[in-house]
Amino acid sequence: MKKVAVIGAGWAGMAAAMAVVQGGHRATVLEAARVIGGRARAILGHSASHEAPLVLDNGQHILIGAYTESLRLMRQVGVDVDAALLRLPLVLRFADGTGLQWPRLSPPWDALVAIATARGWKRQERLALLRTALKWRLKRFRCDAQVTVAELCSALPQRLLDEFIDPLCVAALNTPALQASGQVFLRVLHDSLFSGPGGSNLLLPRVNLGEVFPEAAARWLRGQGSIVRTGVRARTLNAMPQSGRWLINGTPFDAVVLACSSNEAARLVSHCVQTAPPAMVIRLCDWTATAQALQFQAIATVYAQVPMQERGPGPVLSSPMLALRSHLHGPAQFVFDRGQLGGPPGLLAFVASASQGDRASLEQQVLEQAQRELGLEGLVPVQTVIEKRATFACTPGLQRPARQIANGLWACGDYIAGPYPATLEGAVRSGTAAGLGVLDQLAL
Repeated sequence: MKKVAVIGAGWAGMAAAMAVVQGGHRATVLEAARVIGGRARAILGHSASHEAPLVLDNGQHILIGAYTESLRLMRQVGVDVDAALLRLPLVLRFADGTGLQWPRLSPPWDALVAIATARGWKRQERLALLRTALKWRLKRFRCDAQVTVAELCSALPQRLLDEFIDPLCVAALNTPALQASGQVFLRVLHDSLFSGPGGSNLLLPRVNLGEVFPEAAARWLRGQGSIVRTGVRARTLNAMPQSGRWLINGTPFDAVVLACSSNEAARLVSHCVQTAPPAMVIRLCDWTATAQALQFQAIATVYAQVPMQERGPGPVLSSPMLALRSHLHGPAQFVFDRGQLGGPPGLLAFVASASQGDRASLEQQVLEQAQRELGLEGLVPVQTVIEKRATFACTPGLQRPARQIANGLWACGDYIAGPYPATLEGAVRSGTAAGLGVLDQLAL
């Protein structure tokens, strides 16, 4: 049994540690924060009515039915997926009822029917989207690596760009269509819309994000004899060339998986360069430079509550999730009725991907947007969470860091080279792949 250090207890780190343990070795997970989950975790908020603290999420995340690795790992650690996640057909509807919703049919008929029956779209607009979708399929959902989503969809009418492509792109890639990678966008569409029945379904968390996977994974790992420690930062990383082992804070390990942020991983690898053998230095420096070159986008989640005296007996919104018409003074693209997702009645979560501006201005703009589009007056702000480095900017031709850094040193996370943008599925797939890579090396 070998000792493997996993630096970071986010979704990728938990997946990597699970793969190592399943391979018969012992994982030690070190997390600098006091809580588990990374950028998809539970946080404590304050109720607008000054009642007991609320358990919120640091951002409103969506999973989809095509997230096969995420769902596999959840089941493995004992999560009741059907209880933890509300499954809905893919829907992109606005408060006025316009938009489209996928029916319960097999691909590609579900997409064809959804487009053909979209509410509020003219016949020419539906035909334009059908033609474009057919063109993408004939080209096997591939395009030149330098093409942006805006260029990919330039032939579509403006309404479809504003009310379908833009919100879909920013939800999937957290990057505006003018800057986002067309190739990655097509890959996401292909794997979600054509992965089989249920692949395009939305899976909305009904429990906090920690309980959806990472906290359950930590309990599972501890039950297998592994160590998961929070509040412990990996300060130093050093190579031991003669033995092929690695030192984390002076403690030797047979292999190390960096499952922390790209910034923190680059810091540790740079520290390692100082004592690494000459043959390893160039490779370490190249990896660090690639990680440091990544640009990032913010995601803001504004939690607001409808006062009790303003609420009716039913839910606040007509469905658990609605699309919003995002613009300069209305930054949110989606709103979620947390009361329909197991949370307190009247609590709403407004999500502004690729957000800009300060917290106070963003919060005020969202409240005004809620009044205009949803007719909700008197909303009381509960908490506004801004993850400034929520995801990397998924731009055309982007070079992302490799999974293997050196012999016995690996990295995982949603920013590591792969076919997907910064998603939960991308993170756990990267973690599983890094864990399996460690097992292969340890077997040699």
